[in-house]
Amino acid sequence: MIEFINQTSINIDDEIIEFLHTIKNSITMQEVELIIVDKNEIKRLNKEFLNKDYETDVLSFGLNFDGININNPPLGSIIISIDRAIEVASKLQHSLKDEFAILFTHAILHLLGFDHEIDNGEHRKKEIEILSNFGINNPLIERTIC
Repeated sequence: MIEFINQTSINIDDEIIEFLHTIKNSITMQEVELIIVDKNEIKRLNKEFLNKDYETDVLSFGLNFDGININNPPLGSIIISIDRAIEVASKLQHSLKDEFAILFTHAILHLLGFDHEIDNGEHRKKEIEILSNFGINNPLIERTIC
């Protein structure tokens, strides 16, 4: 399940949310919270929680249940900037649905412990594998290292 929260005035098509459900279920059965915010809010969150004073496209925050016995706990929260998603989808000439899928997949892998900043390409490889299963090219890590 995806707990979907849209904190913007921009309508997110149900088709996008259903597609993200399909992607999530292909990766994990754990619940995920997905929050859509504007560029100002994601910049504020990036500064507050990661001490990075700039706008970004996606953030992920895992939940820690160490020492607590919970069956199938929620995985965490993913926050996507609608402004950046629209901007990048337009720039790369692909759909908003594809851009959401790229950002969402990238963030879910972070929640599962993948970290492209310190791994040996495992995050990148898994991101490419998952997205290619859905016919999506240009994964997030690929476009940032090229």
